[in-house]
Amino acid sequence: MAKKKQTRHRSALKALRQSEKHARHNRQIKKTVRLAIRAVVDAAKANDVTKVAALTAKASAALDKAAKGGTIHWKAAARKKSRLAAQVRKLASPAK
Repeated sequence: MAKKKQTRHRSALKALRQSEKHARHNRQIKKTVRLAIRAVVDAAKANDVTKVAALTAKASAALDKAAKGGTIHWKAAARKKSRLAAQVRKLASPAK
C-alpha cells in the first residue's frame, strides 16, 4: 500500500486500487470479445460453415456476458451481434 500522505486519504487509496482492478478486468473481457469476433470473421472468410456457427454462438455469449457485467452497454452488445451476423451472412453467401 502506498504511504499515506496528508492529502491522500485511506479511502481514496482504496478507491484507486479498486478502479485499477476493475479496469484490468474490463480490459480482459473486451479483449476476449474482440478475439471471439475476429475468429468468427476469419472463419467466415475461409467459408468454414460449421466453424462459423459455433464461433458465432461463442462470440454472442461473450458479448452478452460483457453486457451483463456492465463492461459494455447492452445496446452496444446487441448492435455488435447484429453487425456480426450481417457480416457473416455477407461473407458466407456466394458472391454474385
